[in-house]
Amino acid sequence: MMKSLRFLGNEILLGTLIALLSIFTAYASWQGSVADSKQSEHELLAMQHLNDGNAEYLSANQFIVYDYSMYDGWYTTSDPVHEEYYQSSYSEALQNAIAADPENPFSDEYYENMYASAYAYWDEFDTDSTIANQWNERGDGLQLVMLIMALGLAFAAWASLGKEESNMRSLFSLLAVITLVIGVIWYFAVPTVIA
Repeated sequence: MMKSLRFLGNEILLGTLIALLSIFTAYASWQGSVADSKQSEHELLAMQHLNDGNAEYLSANQFIVYDYSMYDGWYTTSDPVHEEYYQSSYSEALQNAIAADPENPFSDEYYENMYASAYAYWDEFDTDSTIANQWNERGDGLQLVMLIMALGLAFAAWASLGKEESNMRSLFSLLAVITLVIGVIWYFAVPTVIA
C-alpha cells in the first residue's frame, strides 16, 4: 500500500502542499483577526447602546416623577395661576396623554412614549450583541481551520525532511493532504455573519 502512495513524496507535490497550507493558514488567520475585530466593534457598540438606553430610562423616570408632581400640584390647587403654572410644566408626552384621555393621563401609551428612546437603544443593544455573537462564532470556526491547516503544514514539513523513498515521507504527505481537505471542508462550514 505504501508503494502506491510513493508519489506523495514527490518534491513538487510537497512544495505545492506547503505553499497551499501556508497560504490557507495565513488566509484563515487574517479572516479570524477580522472576525475578532468585528466582534469587538459590535460588543463596544452594544455596550454603548446599553449605557445610552439605561441613561434614557433614568432620564424618563425623572420626567415621569416630575410630571406626577406637576399633575398632583395641578390637581390639588384651587388657584388658577398655579393651575396654569402646573399645566405649562407638563412634559409634551403628558400634554398629549391628557389631550387623548383626560381621565387617564398616565396610561400605558404615556409610559411607552416616555420610554421610547430607551427601548430603541435597548433594541440596538440586542441587535449589536447578536451580530457580535455571530462574529465570535465565525472567529472560533476560523481558529479551528487555522489549527487544522497548521497541523497539515507540520505534516508537510516533517514529510519534506524524510528521504523520497521513505514510507514516513509518504505517510506524512498523506496526512498533510488529508488535513488540507479537512481544513477546506471545515472552512466552508464556518458560519457567516448575517447583519
